[in-house]
Amino acid sequence: MRKIILSMSVSLDGFIERPDRQIDWHQVDDELHRHLNEQLRQMGAFMSGRVTHELMADFWPTADADPSTTGPMAEFAGIWRDTPKIVFSRTLERADWNTTIMREVVPEEIKALKAQPGGDLALGGADLAAAFMAHDLIDEYHVYVHPVLIGRGKPLFPATDATTFLRLAGTRAFGNGVVLLHYRRAEAPATE
Repeated sequence: MRKIILSMSVSLDGFIERPDRQIDWHQVDDELHRHLNEQLRQMGAFMSGRVTHELMADFWPTADADPSTTGPMAEFAGIWRDTPKIVFSRTLERADWNTTIMREVVPEEIKALKAQPGGDLALGGADLAAAFMAHDLIDEYHVYVHPVLIGRGKPLFPATDATTFLRLAGTRAFGNGVVLLHYRRAEAPATE
């Protein structure tokens, strides 16, 4: 069974973007980009919301045609084009670049996707992640903590009354100060 893996960058104070939607504080250098390429190359599909998908579709299809694009970035452009994409949107009428549109996060449909053959499913975007979390559909969390405090913005995790137990599967510190925290779902601890 394929896993759904949330992979997101976050500031040390827990935000994925500034209030003006800027992510200029992300510290993605070649080392981190090569790591991300390794991880994402294995995915069976990229799942995102409309806003994230449109941002990606505006840049990555031709990013490797720009002579100033670095090796890892040019490599990711090919990975992005070749990997199937699923965009969740109630308004998007059509999408290019090997993209399927789904209107809602329907747990039965997501479980059917997980049962299909192929690589794991990469989940991106805080709003979509919140919908997946509300249905308890995320199997792993890859949180890339950047060494910056941005003070306010959009949090990675929304307020909720639910408790999700996780177990640490690994960590990795990158030369630029970014730290990967890799968690997998865990069973709730036994109560006496």
